[in-house]
Amino acid sequence: MEFEYTGTDNLEVMQKAINYNTFLISLITKQQHAISNKILDIGAGIGSFAEVIREKGFDVHCLEPDAYQAGLLESKGFTVSVSPGGIADESFDFIYALNVLEHIEKDEEALSEWAKKLKKGGKLLIYVPAFHLLYSSMDKKVGHYRRYRKKQLMKIVESAGLKSVGRARYADCIGFFVTLLYKLINKKTGDVPEKSLIFYDRVLFPLSTVGDIFFHTLLGKNVFIVAEK
Repeated sequence: MEFEYTGTDNLEVMQKAINYNTFLISLITKQQHAISNKILDIGAGIGSFAEVIREKGFDVHCLEPDAYQAGLLESKGFTVSVSPGGIADESFDFIYALNVLEHIEKDEEALSEWAKKLKKGGKLLIYVPAFHLLYSSMDKKVGHYRRYRKKQLMKIVESAGLKSVGRARYADCIGFFVTLLYKLINKKTGDVPEKSLIFYDRVLFPLSTVGDIFFHTLLGKNVFIVAEK
């Protein structure tokens, strides 16, 4: 069955969130000590992160089920698989999935399948939206089944046969309140207003990363974890 992602326009707008995207890239590059070369980008989308990681000298393979986006990635020179079944087991040192797992109905099954693609000792970075309280028209538009809490994320990581490298952490504490406000105001379209996004990214997000030092155990717009096979 062919998959079509409904939030491509939001992905294009999110490319302008420079500070936010730099933060996500930093979560990957912090794991450089665990990466010899081969990386799998799960749900690579339009290549926003894969291109940056490739520029740093890594061999990035993309997993992207959306036909349009897969074609776009191929036109950029990436090797692309449309399903995990097309990827050999134990073939990657590092895998990352940024805002992907929430799109998958059977998330535990998907995570177990991803874990098979890791070499022994390999690491997996999962970054997802947090707190179902924040579920909004944007989540619905782009096909989110859920948002996660820390314990929930740690549980499915362990059920996939992986062990956590440290505990799950919340990220973007100010974003928690901004997303709650968005939910109250934008009840229909699910669009991300470009001007509002740029203001948040340039002014509030840098403050949020400082706040995360103190509040990462309590709340955030997102939650992430690094797990090891």
